[in-house]
Amino acid sequence: MKKVHIIGIIVIAISIGAIMASLSSSSTYANFTEAVANPNSEYHVVGKLDKTREMVYDPKVDANQFTFYMVDNSNVEKRVTLHKSKPQDFERSEQIVIIGKCNGEEFQASDILMKCPSKYNDGKPQETVKKE
Repeated sequence: MKKVHIIGIIVIAISIGAIMASLSSSSTYANFTEAVANPNSEYHVVGKLDKTREMVYDPKVDANQFTFYMVDNSNVEKRVTLHKSKPQDFERSEQIVIIGKCNGEEFQASDILMKCPSKYNDGKPQETVKKE
């Protein structure tokens, strides 16, 4: 075998290994029930902020800890601790996606994605009319 063939086989093997490693560590979408059942796995949980519950963010004590309550799409509510600062306009978000792991009865989020009201509908959630 030529050196070029051996190097090609090694590059292909490394590429396959990298792809397999990235697929095994990637997180999936779930709800709080699934996250509680598998505490060692990382999940994306979609839901809405519970505006009736307390939000705690005190940058003087810990600038990288923000606690709030979220209701997932299955109407299960959990306390969420985000290990980052409080996002700007957090209260205005229509939908939240948190990324992290469940630790007992609390979800430990490492990142957050927010869907905010569109600037094209005057900052109000779009209403749909159901015709019967």
